[in-house]
Amino acid sequence: VQLQASGGGLVQPGGSLRLSCAAAGLTLDYYAIAWFRQAPGKEREGVSCISSDSDGTTVYADSVKGRFTISRDNAKNTVYLQMNTLKHEDTGVYYCAAVKSYYCTLLDAYNYWGQGTQVTVSS
Repeated sequence: VQLQASGGGLVQPGGSLRLSCAAAGLTLDYYAIAWFRQAPGKEREGVSCISSDSDGTTVYADSVKGRFTISRDNAKNTVYLQMNTLKHEDTGVYYCAAVKSYYCTLLDAYNYWGQGTQVTVSS
């Protein structure tokens, strides 16, 4: 099983990035997927997640509500995180994670992890 996170980079405050999490070795249809991030000197925190239910229920951390959007394309076995109006405090390494579960959570309850992609918000 492999989760490949990509799409990070350097962006100015107010800019946008779209992260991708491509899965190999598992079918994302049956998995809840989450994005976590870890800033330098801070603990890893849950940013957003999407459930495997038919509605694709989503959850967002308060710090990113209204700015980030998580979505999934089961046909491509990929989950996306669209990040708009980026702020300095969004800087960190972003990880995608998966667990075979109906509903998702922002807690660390995932057993498959990607390698991380760096997001730097700086002017």
